[in-house]
Formats: sequence, C-alpha cells, structure tokens
Amino acid sequence: MLKQKLGLIGAGKMGEALLRCILKAGLVKPESLFISDISKERCKALEKELRVKVAKDNLEVAQRSEVILLAVKPNEVGEVLRQIKEDVRPERHLLISIAAGITTTFLEGCLKEGSRVIRVMPNAACIVGEAATGYSPGKNATTQDRELAGKILDSMGRSFLLEERHLDAVTGLSGSGPAYAAVIIEALSDGGVKMGLPRDVSTKLAAQTLLGTAKMVLEGGYQTTQIKEIVTSPGGTTIEGLHAIEKGSLRACLIEAVEAATLKSRALGEKSAKK
Repeated sequence: MLKQKLGLIGAGKMGEALLRCILKAGLVKPESLFISDISKERCKALEKELRVKVAKDNLEVAQRSEVILLAVKPNEVGEVLRQIKEDVRPERHLLISIAAGITTTFLEGCLKEGSRVIRVMPNAACIVGEAATGYSPGKNATTQDRELAGKILDSMGRSFLLEERHLDAVTGLSGSGPAYAAVIIEALSDGGVKMGLPRDVSTKLAAQTLLGTAKMVLEGGYQTTQIKEIVTSPGGTTIEGLHAIEKGSLRACLIEAVEAATLKSRALGEKSAKK
C-alpha cells in the first residue's frame, strides 16, 4: 500500500479504469481516494460502487492528495491546471498526466516553478488490467517519483520508462494500438465467417489467437520470426496466408497507421504549447 494520498481528476473511461486497477491492486484504501469529474452522476456512481470519496471540485482533489492523477482530455489540461495551480506545491505534490500529446514542459509551465510532473501514455487495455504504458518524468521529478509512478502504472499492466521524445511514438503504437488490434480481430473473424464458421466462435478464435501469440512473445520469450517459423511449414497453409497478407500490404498499412497517429500526437503537443 502506498504512503501517499492519491487523487483523480477526470473519471472518464480511462480515469475509471486507472482507478479500478489501483484499488484492485490494493495500493490505496478507497475511502482515502478523492475523485472529481465534470459529470457529477458518474462520480456518484463510482462513489457508490467503489466507496471512493467525491470532491466538490478539482481544487479539493489537489488539497486532499499528494499524487494527482490527471485523466482529462488534452484540450482541458490547461484549464484544469489553472484551477489547481495555487494549491499544487512542488514539495508536496506529484502530478501524473495521461493526456495524449501534452508534454512535461507544458505541464510544468502551467504550475509553480519546480513542480514535479510525469507524462504517461497508457492504452485502453487498462480496462482489463493489461495496459501497455510508456511514461517519462519531467525535469523536477525524483527517482522516488519515477518508482512511484511505475508502481501505479504496473497495476494496470506493463509500464516502460522512456525518454519523453519517444512518447508520441508510444501514443501512435500502443496508445492507438487496441483499435488496430480490434480491426485485425474483426478481419480475421470475417475470414472465418466467410469460410463457414459461426460469428461468435470465429471472433473468439481470432481474439484468443492474438492473445496466445502475445503471450508467446511476452512470457515465452519467442521472437516474432521464431513464431512464424514454428507455424509455417514448406508448401503448407500458413505460407499461403502470409503470401496473401503481403500482397494486401497489411504490414505497410500498420506501419503507416503508427506513423500517422504519432504525428497527430506530436501535433497535439505543439498546439497545446502555443496556447
């Protein structure tokens, strides 16, 4: 259990998922965690179900916490930080932001001199505790801050400490990645249905296949090339399928998807920096 008091600003889907993972991991007691959100109904529902406390506003979250988890949309970050600036003290608070494209420089610029911040890019798989998360500390964050952030983020899945220059690429790859994976699962399922499989079975087969392959890489230590060699036999079915994939340029499409999302994330950060 963490010694620091936690507060959450923004209880949308990602904020709620982070909240649930933290509580499930037993990092804090529910009654000591204050939350705020523009939707009072959402806060009341979470208070009733999870027994967390609802603050009257964002400022109260800052006043009652030592670690502030900021889970609002990128275009809302500046306004929220202006609301809490006077009560966020560098010697007391650590701010952890999951807003896509918002740099540590921007976060620090909205707060008092010397403020400790960490920029985080999780993904939607935090909903099931399997997030792939990249995070980067600001210039004033301490070693203890980095370790604390890692402990919180690991409650959602796997986290990776990176230089900030890599976080836009993390956004483009794993941040947007669940959508790419969903399209792949859907397409594989469509293929199964075309070949006569029932839709529900086809979708589950596709999803389980991706899950199993991911575990071979993450837990089994297999390289992707090794997996291809294991599955692909000379003159067999798999090589025919791989040939079709290459003809359809799936590999190129996914590379371009990561690139496009990365550039969009970078543009969001640049836009925020100009405000």
